[in-house]
Amino acid sequence: MKIAFVGKGGSGKTTLAALLARHLTDGGHPVLAIDADINQHLAVALGGTPECAARLTPLGEFLPQMKEYLRGENPRIASAAEMVKTTPPGAGSRLLRVDEENPIYTASVHRIGGVRLAVTGAFTEDDLGVACYHSKVGAVELLLNHLVDGPGEYVVVDMTAGADSFASGLFTRFDRTFLVCEPTLRSVGVYRQYAGYASDYGVALSVVGNKIEDSSDVAFLREHVGADLLTWVSRSPYIRRAERGTVGPLDDLEATNRAVLHQLTDAVDATVQDWPAFTRHAHDFHRRNAAAWANERTGTDLTAQIDPDFLMGPATVRPSTPALG
Repeated sequence: MKIAFVGKGGSGKTTLAALLARHLTDGGHPVLAIDADINQHLAVALGGTPECAARLTPLGEFLPQMKEYLRGENPRIASAAEMVKTTPPGAGSRLLRVDEENPIYTASVHRIGGVRLAVTGAFTEDDLGVACYHSKVGAVELLLNHLVDGPGEYVVVDMTAGADSFASGLFTRFDRTFLVCEPTLRSVGVYRQYAGYASDYGVALSVVGNKIEDSSDVAFLREHVGADLLTWVSRSPYIRRAERGTVGPLDDLEATNRAVLHQLTDAVDATVQDWPAFTRHAHDFHRRNAAAWANERTGTDLTAQIDPDFLMGPATVRPSTPALG
């Protein structure tokens, strides 16, 4: 399952994404965590030091090689230079699994606090004033477009704050989206905006309350988000220590909050993967991006990259994996 954590900035989505990734990893499941937030804090939330986090190799640093690798022998893609963030796979493309040996993971996936982690990377001096963050998140979208996850495998992505995900088709790449919501009007406002945008795309959305003090906080969330409220996290000394840099073993997490991680896992496992919709949305957003900017930038009609007979899913045969050039 591909899982996204979204919400208002400061709502705690990074903390909960880290907790769930650690919970799933501790359970022996193949897990890939991805930090796709403009504020790169997931590595530290997993237990890494700020110095270690700063040294992680971002996905985008190997984007040209990633494109060449994923292109494989797809006859619809003439060159890696003609691949953009929305390029969908087709016959001959090289696909990824959650936990495998491949040159993309070798270059860009790091083990932090026991969890396999990939990062988009923070802004550099060269980016300031000339680049938007979506240029970095595009590497995540391309990766997820080509990633086939099977039963018991999980991809946990810490997304950008608010509704910024809707600046691309990235929000359709997930089987289950958890919107972390504090019991405040501002946080509920982000939920309403996100739910409104997502409703036309069949996004499976659940609200996870956070920083809950008492029953009045739960009642507030029930009033404003209704049946979308799945569960909630109470104020936690464990989480407070973790946010100050002391990430203890999960066994030290309060029992009620540890139970929340089981609830999230159960909700994900109960979600039905819709590979036809995943493929359809990939094609739709590729057409939109081709018309809006990508055709002009590459000098070719990128809609020709769409393979109408190709359906993503576990039954898709993946070619062998040579070294990254």
